[in-house]
Amino acid sequence: MPSGSIYVPQDEKFTGASPQNLYVTFWYAGRKNRLRVRAAIAVGGFVVGNLLAVRFGLAAFTTGLVLAAAAALTDFLIAWRSYERTAVWRGKRRGEVRTGRLLRRGLRKYGYRVMDGRAVPGEASIDHLVIGPGGLWIVDNEAWAPDTIIARYGERLFFDEKFGTSAAKGLINAASSMATLLSRETGIDVRISPVLAVHSGKIVGGDGIWGWGGTITGEGLTVAYPRRIARWIRSQDDAELTDDQIELLARTAARILRRMS
Repeated sequence: MPSGSIYVPQDEKFTGASPQNLYVTFWYAGRKNRLRVRAAIAVGGFVVGNLLAVRFGLAAFTTGLVLAAAAALTDFLIAWRSYERTAVWRGKRRGEVRTGRLLRRGLRKYGYRVMDGRAVPGEASIDHLVIGPGGLWIVDNEAWAPDTIIARYGERLFFDEKFGTSAAKGLINAASSMATLLSRETGIDVRISPVLAVHSGKIVGGDGIWGWGGTITGEGLTVAYPRRIARWIRSQDDAELTDDQIELLARTAARILRRMS
């Protein structure tokens, strides 16, 4: 993104523009180039289709046309998904709404309860509280610029060059406060694990290797893409809660945790 410099004259087009507006401007400005690339990909698909048709005795033109359309559609979907991943950061969608929907879709049928917008009276507030057979989790939402690198080196989290300590500490404290309150009120000794759902940004695996799972853990905090969280939670076994314990914890949380508007 353009930034100020004493050596480079300021372009009036960028004066006062937000990073989000600049991103959208550059995205639409690059449309013609994307279309040219997509056309080249389609031509490549057509050529490959014809070669395969000759090899397997298929109708050359039809096979080429099908592969050309498939290649162009794949390129379109990749570009569209890349743009849509910035919707929360651009202010077009609410991260907590999207994450809440994904959590319910991926967890409810497995016996998990998902509660939105809860807070310990006078203390921490969180976007989602998850209670299920494997334990308890709080999930908060955050959005950064699409080129932000989120990584773990050793046991430390980094958001670009910034330490992740501040984000980790806040969520860990919130988890601790809720766990203490729920344990006291229900008589069930529980531990709550904090999770940060990141909308946009690029999650990098441990020690700088690009992670396939879109999930990293460091400093007691798990950071993940929203679509990965439900599956990750199902893979955890922090506790073994019965249906009765889940019901008691959910009812108690609904009673004592202040609902955020």
